[in-house]
Amino acid sequence: MDGTEQPVVPAAAASSFSTESPPPSAGLARARKACVRLTGEQRAHLQAIADDGGTRRKRFVHARALLMADQEHPQGRYTDRQIGDALGVAAKTVARCRAAFLRGGITVAVERKPRATPPVAPVIDGKVEATLVAICCSPAPDGRARWTMQLLADELVGRKVVATVCKETVRKALKKTSCSPGA
Repeated sequence: MDGTEQPVVPAAAASSFSTESPPPSAGLARARKACVRLTGEQRAHLQAIADDGGTRRKRFVHARALLMADQEHPQGRYTDRQIGDALGVAAKTVARCRAAFLRGGITVAVERKPRATPPVAPVIDGKVEATLVAICCSPAPDGRARWTMQLLADELVGRKVVATVCKETVRKALKKTSCSPGA
């Protein structure tokens, strides 16, 4: 060998080599698969989020992580580990944040994904609300001057419109409408 040729590594031995990162002695940082390049507008938006004192921690951390991961960062590009150590999160969190930014932009990386459906299904939907308003507008039961929230809830259960409902749910539903149970 004259120094320019590379030694031939058998196929069995080649598979045992780790290709994830070079050895620490190499002094070279592993190239990122997902490089973040922020525009001036994006940088200003993320800086506004980071400077806002009332923002949620996750939103703050993701905004700061993207700012620090930016290729054109004024103090140079930080590694995921450096960003994670500075922000108190795992390097994997920073990597996921960068990947989310490249996949869908700032909104996907920083904001929470809105739920498609609420965690608990509403007890009073449109049909039940219409029945509730009709009951409310009808004359009060015998011996009563007006409908109370508890009477309305009991009437909905008695008519088998709903299985169970509390008076607070009835009150909230009536508050959304212009119907009053006792006027």
